[in-house]
Amino acid sequence: MHNLIMRGGKMIVKPSVTDLLKVSKNRYELVIATAKRARQIASGAPIRTDKKEDSPVTQAAIEIAEGKVKIC
Repeated sequence: MHNLIMRGGKMIVKPSVTDLLKVSKNRYELVIATAKRARQIASGAPIRTDKKEDSPVTQAAIEIAEGKVKIC
């Protein structure tokens, strides 16, 4: 299951970058934090949210959006 929404023929991934930037200073910091957490999840780290996704990147983005992962 993926958090995708069809809008105008385009797939929109949720949480959106706009949502994620509310907990990050900039896109670079957001990409680094998401990638680091996705690698941890892919290596077997426990999931920090009730929402389960197949993709480690999507799972990491959800955790960041929910405030379960702190960005330093």
